Amino acid sequence: MELRNPVGSHVPVGKGLVGGALATADALGCETLQIFVGNPRGWALSAGRPEQDREFRTEIEKRDMRVFVHAPYLVNLGSPTPATYERSAAVVAHNLRRAAEIGAEGVVVHTGSFVSTEGDPERQYAAALGQVREALLPILDALGEDGPWLLLEPTAGQGRSLCAGVEDLAAYLGALDLHPRAGICLDTCHVFAAGAPLDEPGGVAATLERIVEIGGPDRLRLIHANDSMDVRGAFKDRHQRIGQGYIGETAFAELFAHPATTGVPFILETPGSGAPDTPDLPLLKRLRG
Repeated sequence: MELRNPVGSHVPVGKGLVGGALATADALGCETLQIFVGNPRGWALSAGRPEQDREFRTEIEKRDMRVFVHAPYLVNLGSPTPATYERSAAVVAHNLRRAAEIGAEGVVVHTGSFVSTEGDPERQYAAALGQVREALLPILDALGEDGPWLLLEPTAGQGRSLCAGVEDLAAYLGALDLHPRAGICLDTCHVFAAGAPLDEPGGVAATLERIVEIGGPDRLRLIHANDSMDVRGAFKDRHQRIGQGYIGETAFAELFAHPATTGVPFILETPGSGAPDTPDLPLLKRLRG
């Protein structure tokens, strides 16, 4: 039976796609999973192994399991440093190729920042969005209708973020001409840190409805389910276990129930969420009801 909202976790690859990532996901009871396809803190473009890729695709098809790739943390297409910008574009394109090879549904990319604290911030912001457009539109056009999604993940608002929280999605997606392969990954900790009122009555609904208003009804493709160690609007990206932070369990139950999340997987990135004794996965399944 197809689940309305499959629930899973980011898992380490370790011994390989099947012997490591998929074995861990199975042991945890994941219905969906997210992985890195290389060093999350490096620029190296790690080549895959065709036989392992084929075996992984076969196994996830048997399980009807939806898989996502997270791009390395270093990616910043808004960087004023040419080498960082060029490497970021290459890494995004490479991760999308690897996602297609292993049968993943999408690649999550942080939306980046324009870094510099000198000069006119409005001009720097505009220039950085121009870089995003220049890098991503050719990559998105090359994906085709059956390629993986590029999933844009707004940040928590730290530094000079290009897209912190929900409202900034309008300009970011606009820079990409609302490309049909550009989706949204909603990280609950990030948007809460950037000011989304997930802890207030009606706040979850208002946040989701604004996302739909900005991007359209089918652009929300993934939710990173993370509570927050810090209060709303703190601009701090510190994930907490579900129900043990300032967002609270009620918000996650409301996320599951809202029409805008129909068919959207939930991936945990909470402390210990990839460990055998994590309480977060069974808790999310209970909240899903």
